[in-house]
Amino acid sequence: MKRAWLLVVAAALILSGCGRPQPPQGGESGPGAPPSLKAFDINPQPRDKVKDGGTLRWGINEFPTQWNRNHIDGNLAVAAQVSNALLPSPFRSNEKAEISPDPDYLVDAKITDQDPKQVITYTLNPKAKWSDGKPITWEDYQAQWKALNGRNPGFRIVSSTGYQDIESVARGKDDYEVKVTFARPFGDWKSLFGPLMPASTNQTPDSFNNSWLNKIPVTAGPFKFKAFDQTAKTITIVRDDNWWGDRAKLDQIIYRASEQDSLINAFSNGELDITDIGPSAPDYARAKATSGAVVRQAAGPDFRHFTFNGESDLLKDVKVRQAVQLGINRQAIAQSDLQGLGWPITLLNNHFFMNTQEGYQDNAGPLGAYNPNQAKQLLDAAGWKLSGNVRQKDGKNLELRFVIPSGIQVSKSEGELAQNMLAQIGVKLNIQAVPGDDFFSKYVIPGNFDITAFSYIGTPFPISSSYGIYANSPNGKTWNANFGRSGSQEIDDAMNKAGQALDTATAHEYINTADKLIWQEVNVLPLYQRPQNEAVKNTLANIGARGFYDLRYQNIGFVQ
Repeated sequence: MKRAWLLVVAAALILSGCGRPQPPQGGESGPGAPPSLKAFDINPQPRDKVKDGGTLRWGINEFPTQWNRNHIDGNLAVAAQVSNALLPSPFRSNEKAEISPDPDYLVDAKITDQDPKQVITYTLNPKAKWSDGKPITWEDYQAQWKALNGRNPGFRIVSSTGYQDIESVARGKDDYEVKVTFARPFGDWKSLFGPLMPASTNQTPDSFNNSWLNKIPVTAGPFKFKAFDQTAKTITIVRDDNWWGDRAKLDQIIYRASEQDSLINAFSNGELDITDIGPSAPDYARAKATSGAVVRQAAGPDFRHFTFNGESDLLKDVKVRQAVQLGINRQAIAQSDLQGLGWPITLLNNHFFMNTQEGYQDNAGPLGAYNPNQAKQLLDAAGWKLSGNVRQKDGKNLELRFVIPSGIQVSKSEGELAQNMLAQIGVKLNIQAVPGDDFFSKYVIPGNFDITAFSYIGTPFPISSSYGIYANSPNGKTWNANFGRSGSQEIDDAMNKAGQALDTATAHEYINTADKLIWQEVNVLPLYQRPQNEAVKNTLANIGARGFYDLRYQNIGFVQ
């Protein structure tokens, strides 16, 4: 949501970074942001100030295996950092979260009917084509809807949000006009179809699940895929001379995957040009002290959190989850994580909106407070009685696993703090560090943990993009992007009403109703709005801490 570990917030979260116009100038704070916080910080420069050519060396903290970003295993921020240069999305966001068509892919899109049903008409750019020579047409849109609408469980999707509300996707006056008819109103319709995958990917569950596994078979962006190097842990993409938009400034981008502590070493040694340093004060200080470097910082829709596994044997009782949540001092964790970063230490008390966003309200209530005495009472009532220093029930210790990726100091520190806090209420917390490349695929996604911590990376669509994280399982087995594996019909109903609301005030009212219920359910425990901290070579332009802004990869480069 994935850099201390980041995961893209589930559903249609990632919009393409490709676009023809020049990047906007400035980097002023967005609406509602504290004056000292920038909405984005990317050293925006016009294209004529950026050199032609060069190689960008980009540090990332995971080497993805699944490159279909609509697949549950491909829903990673790292995958987006790479494939946003390669794949189409019809819309893009500026730093103020204002959404507009990306003219390289979309000429126009608008609501053309609302009675009796909502109809959106898309006019596609006829120049847009896949790297195999096939044009991007209405058939790609139709195939994506059919794969993501949730009707066929064989497609291992991130989320069906929005797509499940569509009745049909049809050809308009020609192959470049798409008519999307909704069975139910959907306010965040601009969040759909990004990234767009080719129809061939979405034809069958097998092609959807497997054709992008350890491969990027087709692209449609200013860059194209060149090579994976599994030994060196690098991914190389190069300028696509068949791109119909503005020619990419860089010759190539080489992404280098490593654990977080190794990345900052490589950056300080001049081996990388950019890497995310996350909420790590030591890394922040090292990056700032690096010659020829700058740390770019911005407020974004990203938040740090703990996820509780509601299917865990020890946490399936909601009262136990509530007790553990009450035993965690969020303020102390935020203070530890953020000290030394020049970032306000403010708790996040909403699962959908950041403190700086319109619609935010504090819904945490008593369960958001640190209250170890209440935690002990809840555990006593649930039958977990102290036996020495650890509570027991039916001969079993209340002993939880806190799973973290190795090499992430902030995760280790959070685990140690939580370990000490929970010991005070009789809960033993064991910290399990696992290989970074396995963290999501083998632990978080399949539910192989009791508690875990990472960051969700948001989008300009806080309602629809978060739906999948909290949506209840339809059958008690399929959880998709709900890694907390708990939910309720009441939460789903409130989120659905918010998604169907076409006026903002009503949508916000319903989503805050859902948020209050999620605090009771104890699925995700928000900690704080995460600062975007990017260590960047000071000669780089049009890249850095992007906030809501979708990078225009063809404009990234080194200043003249």
